[in-house]
Amino acid sequence: MMSRISRLLPIAGLLLATAATPAAYADGLDMSHGEAVKLFWKNEEIYDRNAQTVTLTGGARAVRGDVTVDADTLIGYLRKKTAPDGQPTPPPPANGQSGEADPMGGSLELYRIEARGNVHIYNQTDQGWGDHALYDMDQAVMVMTGKHLKLTTPQDVLTARDVMEYHSKTRMSVGRGDATVTTNDGKQVKADVLVSFSAPDSPAPAGQPQPASTDGNPLGGGSSKLDRAYGWGHVVLRTQTQTATGDRGVYVFATQIARLIGHVHVTQGQNQNNGSQAIVNMKTGIATMLPGSDSPIQGLVVPNEANSSQAPK
Repeated sequence: MMSRISRLLPIAGLLLATAATPAAYADGLDMSHGEAVKLFWKNEEIYDRNAQTVTLTGGARAVRGDVTVDADTLIGYLRKKTAPDGQPTPPPPANGQSGEADPMGGSLELYRIEARGNVHIYNQTDQGWGDHALYDMDQAVMVMTGKHLKLTTPQDVLTARDVMEYHSKTRMSVGRGDATVTTNDGKQVKADVLVSFSAPDSPAPAGQPQPASTDGNPLGGGSSKLDRAYGWGHVVLRTQTQTATGDRGVYVFATQIARLIGHVHVTQGQNQNNGSQAIVNMKTGIATMLPGSDSPIQGLVVPNEANSSQAPK
């Protein structure tokens, strides 16, 4: 934990009391549920009245619920709160019993967090890393950039070269640039752009207590198990015995079945089948080539592997 906890100065205190946002699905890296954001830092707190920002330096941390963001520097973007009717919230009473007036003349809310340098976002099960992150609390979207972008869950590891995005409301994660999902049993789904969707939480059996709501906080106890992934550009499916490639494809994690379209190549050992479409069962190793209008099915079967039960069909 940081050695210096945030002081409840007028600005810091108002930062902590952020407004609640609309409920979102329980998946992705998200801090949009309506709890207070707790801030910690080691060095300086710099408030910029003109830019309406507060910068925490020397190693900083933001905590909301059980989601934590660590970085070298955290920047909070502020705005005046608005009442339900869309009008600015009036200044609180001078006696401070129901709040404190801030230097801008009204109540403030935190609507965006920027993290710079050695970014690490995590909860008890999932973790993400990057060099820079920008989190929009209204849209429940986080965009991470930098080297060695990585997200880990108990079931999978997602990496990307250029950008990683997290869209909580749609339970969607996006990796751009050599994006790869690797499962615990060594299977890989890879593409230039990889869009994956997490499965919604399953209700508890009848008569059992239902899990606590984690709306808007996918890292806060909600499901992080991937449901399906869509790939565009240089799609590669790889198991220990088989590699399948295509221009685009979709993979369902529960069934371990994928469909590839466009310049499909399925290779197993020295056997190779080519065509325009294929259905690949990554659990059994059986690939079914499908006819297409752009190219016929072609195959190369090496005699000493022809009797293999897992050869492409």
